[in-house]
Amino acid sequence: MPASPSTARAINDRLALRLLQQEGPLTAGRLKELTGLSRPSVADLLERLTAAGLIEVVGESGEQRRGPNAKVYGIVAGRAHLAALDVRTEGVAVAVSDLLGRVLTEASAPIDTGVGTGPAVEQAVALVERAVKEAGVDRPHTVGIGAPGLIDPATGELRDSTGLPEWHRRLVAALQERLPESRVSVENETNLAAVAEHRDGAARDRDTFVLLWLGVGVGAAVMLDGAIRRGASGGTGEVGFLPVPGTGGLPSATGCDGGFHSLACSAAVVELAAAHGLAAGAEVGTHGPAAATETGVPKAGAPEKGARETAASETGALETATLEAVATETGAPEAVTPEAVTPETGAPEAVTPETGPPETAASETGAPEAVAPEAAAPATAVRGTAVPETAVRGTAVPETAARGTAVPETAARGTAVPEAAALVRAASADPSVPAHAAFLDALADRVALGAAAVVSVLDPGCVVLAGENGRAGGTPLAERVQSRLAALSPLPTEVRPSALGGEAVLRGALLTAREKAQDDVFGYRD
Repeated sequence: MPASPSTARAINDRLALRLLQQEGPLTAGRLKELTGLSRPSVADLLERLTAAGLIEVVGESGEQRRGPNAKVYGIVAGRAHLAALDVRTEGVAVAVSDLLGRVLTEASAPIDTGVGTGPAVEQAVALVERAVKEAGVDRPHTVGIGAPGLIDPATGELRDSTGLPEWHRRLVAALQERLPESRVSVENETNLAAVAEHRDGAARDRDTFVLLWLGVGVGAAVMLDGAIRRGASGGTGEVGFLPVPGTGGLPSATGCDGGFHSLACSAAVVELAAAHGLAAGAEVGTHGPAAATETGVPKAGAPEKGARETAASETGALETATLEAVATETGAPEAVTPEAVTPETGAPEAVTPETGPPETAASETGAPEAVAPEAAAPATAVRGTAVPETAVRGTAVPETAARGTAVPETAARGTAVPEAAALVRAASADPSVPAHAAFLDALADRVALGAAAVVSVLDPGCVVLAGENGRAGGTPLAERVQSRLAALSPLPTEVRPSALGGEAVLRGALLTAREKAQDDVFGYRD
């Protein structure tokens, strides 16, 4: 049965709006080419959409051309506005944009969790309200939130997650209460980072890939055929629970200690760096190794934070750590962790470029084994290049665990988080230093174990390393992981560093909010 005239008009309008979303401003002639409609039909739909306030003339196609055919039509950007949030353990970043995704204002601030759940929620909501006001917007049509933790696929709500603050869950309801006419939705932050990398970052040319998040915790986002896959319970990507060799134990249903998390989380990265004679200082310009604690882990100079990124100092500046090998008289770096201490003498074993890190058994405290890099295949080039990390606009907001489930308290609250990224970044900045290369090799061995398990099941063809430690490793770490995957798996897989830095989650939240708002404003659902 042929469509009625009204149905045909609705279909044509929808097609034209979709094209304007995807392609940007277009002339009537170009719309005719893309839709296959007749010239009168295109003229009719342009008139209808203009009258409805959905599109407008935004320019002309050439300096010498005049008349209706030269007019360029685009979506009315001010028809609706959006807000996006990147929610961290101890802070929030906010962006407000128009319907086309052009950012009007951005803000970020730490959240004082010591004051209790209610006041913490109020601080976050107030930040959103201030950002909306500064953008000159009455209310956002859609609010997209990126947060750590699992999202219930049935309800779309953030589920209870061990180790995450209660104010995270309360924030969604509070925003909906304060912005009753806005559509508020929440998505796992790792998934949103994958959305952003797919649209604007390292995976622009890939509809199927895995984003591996390396931070306080470890996690993954799976995109297959252009769509994020969440699983039956929303738990797709909980790779921290993968049983892998070298941990000295197994994960459990209530904790990921003993799983891949124990090899690749920030706390484990700091221990691995120390085993290669690398230590983090407290301030920019500090040189030399940090003093060791009784456990052998270098003392942190940064304030205690349970988060991604370096913590904000009292002045709001990011504190970064410098890194220096602890050299012997011959220049060979020495290990400083208990795992590398010889039982006979108690003296630290030297780690040389020739031998690589010692393969030691897990300590009594459960420290993971170092994975020897000798058997790894030679590093091969990966596509893409490392993009300099961009600081979060405004006050620095620390990061949280990737997926947010059962992250050990020592990792969630410890000071290893800023140190880990600083150590990896410093090593990647000059991998020609033998100690740096050995550390990156050992880290790549560990990352490849988790990546290989994911690759063997999904065959994604591409893995993007994200999270604060994945970004810090850049191309040097990605190349090493790719070479090891080639040795571990017959499935060809490119490994690329994140191209979006610390803004991936916020950008993903904005892209998701824009799509939902446009679908609602234009009156269609897909």
